[in-house]
Amino acid sequence: MSSFKNIFDTYNWDNTLQSIFSKTESDVLRALGNPKRDLEDFKALISPAAKPYLEQMAQLSKALTKKRFGNTIQMYSPMYLSNECQNICTYCGFSMTNKIARRTLTDAEILKEVGYIKSKGFDHILLVTGEANKTVGVDYFNNALKLIRSHFSNITIEVQPLYQNEYEQLIDNGLFAVLVYQETYHREEYKKHHPKGKKSNFDFRLDTPDRLGKAGIHKIGIGALFGLEDWRADSFFTALHLKYLQKTYWKTKYSISFPRLRPHSGGLDPKVEMTDPDLVQLICAFRLLDEDVELSMSTRESEVFRNNIVNLGITSISAESKTNPGGYAVAPESLEQFEISDERSTEEVTLMLKDQGLEVVWKDWSNNWE
Repeated sequence: MSSFKNIFDTYNWDNTLQSIFSKTESDVLRALGNPKRDLEDFKALISPAAKPYLEQMAQLSKALTKKRFGNTIQMYSPMYLSNECQNICTYCGFSMTNKIARRTLTDAEILKEVGYIKSKGFDHILLVTGEANKTVGVDYFNNALKLIRSHFSNITIEVQPLYQNEYEQLIDNGLFAVLVYQETYHREEYKKHHPKGKKSNFDFRLDTPDRLGKAGIHKIGIGALFGLEDWRADSFFTALHLKYLQKTYWKTKYSISFPRLRPHSGGLDPKVEMTDPDLVQLICAFRLLDEDVELSMSTRESEVFRNNIVNLGITSISAESKTNPGGYAVAPESLEQFEISDERSTEEVTLMLKDQGLEVVWKDWSNNWE
């Protein structure tokens, strides 16, 4: 049976990291000159040796993005449905050990939130919950999809990993895409940050994109949470995962996100800092590796950083995000999963994008519902 785990288990974390750090200037120049780049080139482009070539990488990334996606950038909005969670995660405000008021939106509250989001122009929505399968499980997701699918052309979810047949049910009810982040591909560090709950099962989470591919999902989003471990190694394993998925489930589209640890209730300082130049380097490296993959940037990042990165490889961006259930219209005071950095309104972000010569895309795909 096809599984990324079979490939992943042939790699050693320390050897991979050493391989990245051993890349030389010659390796970087070869990668920059190659018309089609492989994973060894990607190692070179994320290595310390590539730092002096960041401007060249940025210009190449910008050109490739314009070639493939034109001057467009897609807008989306997250909507948190619940902060109930049965996992302990050291970096998350929703962790079950945090003494916070828990809330799961009712049908009426969901529609109230939808009304606000639609009033801002959004047609792509990302539904997010904590991982509490008894409270917010497949039945809850199916109900939410049926409730809102006539309001949006694109519905994505970021929830607990499910089984293939469960994803198939959700697809039948209008699900377009699923985001599932491994958080870190370092097996031992993963255990430290997920000591309790279903999320503690590293392999089950690792195999989630395989189950999604077999279910026939339209798009899969993957990534790592930068700060838990060395960002270069985690990024390599994300790229390895991407290339495996593209080859195995070639009908599916893919996206990469770049979340860095943000402050939250309970707090966790990053083990390894990822600087702004590091993140720029990584985004450009992913674009140079793959012209077609979608690269997404959330409001975790600062206004200044987002202003500077939108023309260098990013293809989708959120605005005016709330990371608490009911945060738009129902319960603005409820606890956020993490702090937002870019707090500008949707209108302000849209104006910034237009000022940079980008055409804001609210809708680029839709189902025809009977």
